[in-house]
Amino acid sequence: MTPAVSRRPALLGVDGGGSKTDAVLLGRDGRVLAARRVASGGYHETGDDAFLDQIATAVAAVCAEAGRDPGRLPVADLGVFCLAGADLPVDDRRILRGLRRRGWTSEPVLRNDTFAVLRAGTDRSWGVGVVCGTGTNCTGVAPDGRIFRFPAVGGISGDWGGGWDLGEAALWHAIRAQDGRGEATTLRQAVPAHFGMRRPSQVMEALYLRRLPEERLPGLAPIVFEEAHAGDDVARALVERQADEIATMASVAIRRLRMTGLDPHVVLGGGIFRNGWEPFFRRIEDGIRATAPAARVVRLTAPPVLGAAMLGLDVLGGGRAAHTRARAALTHDRLTADTARRPASTPATTPAR
Repeated sequence: MTPAVSRRPALLGVDGGGSKTDAVLLGRDGRVLAARRVASGGYHETGDDAFLDQIATAVAAVCAEAGRDPGRLPVADLGVFCLAGADLPVDDRRILRGLRRRGWTSEPVLRNDTFAVLRAGTDRSWGVGVVCGTGTNCTGVAPDGRIFRFPAVGGISGDWGGGWDLGEAALWHAIRAQDGRGEATTLRQAVPAHFGMRRPSQVMEALYLRRLPEERLPGLAPIVFEEAHAGDDVARALVERQADEIATMASVAIRRLRMTGLDPHVVLGGGIFRNGWEPFFRRIEDGIRATAPAARVVRLTAPPVLGAAMLGLDVLGGGRAAHTRARAALTHDRLTADTARRPASTPATTPAR
């Protein structure tokens, strides 16, 4: 007699950013079968094998927790992949080709990570999602399904904000405070101290000579908030600029989608929003409500991968009970509870080039 084979999960949800990738397997009823978080190594060309290998690590880990062979494809019927880097149509096409080539799911659905933040933070299908972590991005969805997005590929698309820009700005001001071109700021001491150095010029030299990886610059963002909270004018100006950028992006999305007279939920997700400094959030809220007085600003506390799961349940026609079950179960603690367990070490995927 042929042994019974367990039915594969209905849904694989993935949220991938600049520092981590979360994956979850769910049943059609919203039951969480497995959920894992793995570190990501930063951005690669969207759709290349290094980019996809980061996802493969998360898929292998969640399959291992569920007791499933990640090499037995597909691992789920539907896949919802909410990924940083899916910004332009050319990105979407390239990433989708890669997802189909890997074959993790019978049907892959690709969205930018802002969609996951939005859906994780509200039970509505519309509103505005803002991500501010390593970088910054924003997506708006109208009640009738119309979408407004920013390209969000850095300075060349008019962006400013997130860990990269705050970190570079902090070092810029620290250097100028040291050599006399800029005003005095406590960042002059705080920036090099963060890296175990004494002077900003030492940080500059270490970066120039590549003894210090530039990927560590975003780690200065919390230092900027700390110094702003302590009363430093330069750091405070950077924090206010960040708040204004976030309010501006959200407000533009609201206006372009003609939602100024509605009560859109504006969901804020990403590492920058974990600073806990109330003046920062009040400035964001004031800026958004100047455009949409009834808007509700929501600070996301759930992991964004919940949004990928909710979007998948939307596609599958999951009812209220399925959505409620997934929302209750899929927490940050759930994603990190099994970190002591070793994920599958060799994903059954194409090796990186």
